[in-house]
Amino acid sequence: MEKKASIKQFFLYSVINYIGTAIGVVSTVLIYPQNKELYGTISYVEGIAQLLFPIMVLGASQALIKFYPALDEYKKRQLFNYSIVSVGIISAVVFLGILLYNNLKESETGWLLYFAFPIALSLAFVELFRKQAQDLQKLAVPTLYEKLFPKIALPLVFILFLNHIIGVYESLLFFAVCYGLIFILTAIYVFKHYKPGFNYRFKTLFGEISRKEYFRYSLYAFAGSLGSLLAFRIDSIVIFNMISEEANGTFKIGSNLASTLQIPAVGLFALYAPIVSGYLKNDNFSELHVKYKEVARLLFFIGAVLYSCIFLGIDDLFMLMPTRDKLMDSIPVILVLGFSVLVNMATGFNSEIITYSKYYRFNLITILLLILLNISLNVYFVYAGYGILGVSYASFIAMALFNISKLIFIYKKFKLIPFDAAFFKMAAVFVFTLVLVYFLPNAESHLVNLLYKVGLSFILNIVIVYKLKLVHQVNVWIDKVMSFGRK
Repeated sequence: MEKKASIKQFFLYSVINYIGTAIGVVSTVLIYPQNKELYGTISYVEGIAQLLFPIMVLGASQALIKFYPALDEYKKRQLFNYSIVSVGIISAVVFLGILLYNNLKESETGWLLYFAFPIALSLAFVELFRKQAQDLQKLAVPTLYEKLFPKIALPLVFILFLNHIIGVYESLLFFAVCYGLIFILTAIYVFKHYKPGFNYRFKTLFGEISRKEYFRYSLYAFAGSLGSLLAFRIDSIVIFNMISEEANGTFKIGSNLASTLQIPAVGLFALYAPIVSGYLKNDNFSELHVKYKEVARLLFFIGAVLYSCIFLGIDDLFMLMPTRDKLMDSIPVILVLGFSVLVNMATGFNSEIITYSKYYRFNLITILLLILLNISLNVYFVYAGYGILGVSYASFIAMALFNISKLIFIYKKFKLIPFDAAFFKMAAVFVFTLVLVYFLPNAESHLVNLLYKVGLSFILNIVIVYKLKLVHQVNVWIDKVMSFGRK
């Protein structure tokens, strides 16, 4: 029986993400700016962990989604067990590599690897368990752990540090322990709903699927995941090493706020991944094309509404904050990276289509090119004196080219495209309302200006899109609200 994307799970997923984001935003504008050096150091450790954990997973999590449609329930359990074993073994090898690196090379930042490793280990298993929960359409609770706990732990670390209760070492240790707790709780939840047993004899598994094909796919998926991180998350490492810890903290503040736009996209992509895999397995391209366009329009609508509000209100919002002097430098970063996120949302689940098709190798080719491009652009903009804004431009260019290349490839191979006439009409609506509201007279009060411009933009966009019936889901939701209000 074909799986349907759970609206309840998507709703819970988004609510949890927005609660975590709300905590993160408050912390970002009020707490983190008080010590950008510590924030930059923690961001650097987290960035290293983000680069290590795809090595530990080595494509096993993506392979679950890829090969599950072809397996019966018993073989699925075997594959999940095999993935757990492989992640454990590779993680041990990675730790030995860290020990060897620090023994052979003296580095001022080498000790930070010992904090990055447990975070990476936790992320690796959480990624694997999350994919299993994704297949079960039970993402809400793992998301609760993954998105809320770090958002609560990091401000607590800062409060303790700013009050001289703990130092830098203890702050990093506390943060690493938080990720360990997320790993344990996620494992308990997944094993409660999915009991794979203890069958670790995998010969029959690879009699069902080709061992060669499994490892080939896993290696390509690993290269794609690591490449994506290098292409889009190398910025914090570049800034930390080439500019300063404080600049990295400033950039991270902007990056955190910009990333709030992509919460609905992350939820929908995660829930639709098994469905996309099933469509491709059954060659059901007509249904896939419909979903491709529907999701792209919905995500572009949500992203454009939020980006318009940020664009029009961020200056006034920051001017109301007690930490405004330390926040203003992040505004250009927020606007550039926010637009980059909007571009990614507008192109729909193109990555999932390629990843779960027979053309998954294409991701590796484009990502390798983008790694070279993004690193080159990062270095160029930094040396040219553009600072963190230049790093933002590098990330935007990389993201735009990455998505354009995937769109072209998907159209050539599948004749699928996420855009239609309604999409372009909606884009025109957002440009029109943004320009209109932006050039309206400003109020003397920052609070009044924030409320009236953001509120007007929000209402205009929703009303026009609803009246023109450009996004089916929006009309359904608004009609339900209106009918409920008339009762």
